[in-house]
Amino acid sequence: MNNIVLVHGAFVDGSGWEGVYKILRRDGYSVSIVQNPTISLEDDVAVTKRTLAAQDGPTILVGHSYGGAVITEAGNHPKVAGLVYIAAFAPDKGESVATLNTPGATVSPILPPQDGFLFQDRAKLPASFAADVDAEKAAFWADSQVPWGVAAASGTISEPAWRTKPSWYLIATDDRMIPPDTQRAMAKRAGATVVEVKGNHAVYVSQPSAVATLIEQAARKVKAAA
Repeated sequence: MNNIVLVHGAFVDGSGWEGVYKILRRDGYSVSIVQNPTISLEDDVAVTKRTLAAQDGPTILVGHSYGGAVITEAGNHPKVAGLVYIAAFAPDKGESVATLNTPGATVSPILPPQDGFLFQDRAKLPASFAADVDAEKAAFWADSQVPWGVAAASGTISEPAWRTKPSWYLIATDDRMIPPDTQRAMAKRAGATVVEVKGNHAVYVSQPSAVATLIEQAARKVKAAA
């Protein structure tokens, strides 16, 4: 099981996976990073499936944050052998990130929609999204946000891949975007193998080694079961 596909979340692009990518590549994995436009869930699933179709065999599909919704739908692709959620949404059938993101469920400073897109308050993003990331990097993210489409946040799942594919979940215990208890509930519902890491929402950037370790664990487990 040497193929890994990484899916980013909202407000950022795929470059945040660089640290995880380097570790996985060093350890002999073939790694692809999806660059989703995050305009609609449907489009992001289509982009992810194109990347999956290009893989030469069974693949571990990984998603961070909103990327968890993308992999939940795209993970039904026949080449996906396992799912890894990194502080991510894991919706059930008929659910969306918006329905899981009910008042009180998160503490993210997302502003009201503008022309059909969502942004975070630039002054608050570093503390909420990237509290344990280098301050200059967090400030750059705040000023270079990728618009997140309301259609992406509200896109619903037709059939959750975690019902038929094995899954793993890394809970960020200091997350200020998706509360850890919400993560635990989604991971339990999905029947995921869980690890907890002391980190904030951008744990995939701040602790790439811990994230890569779980991805490799999933790859080995799926390979052994094949």
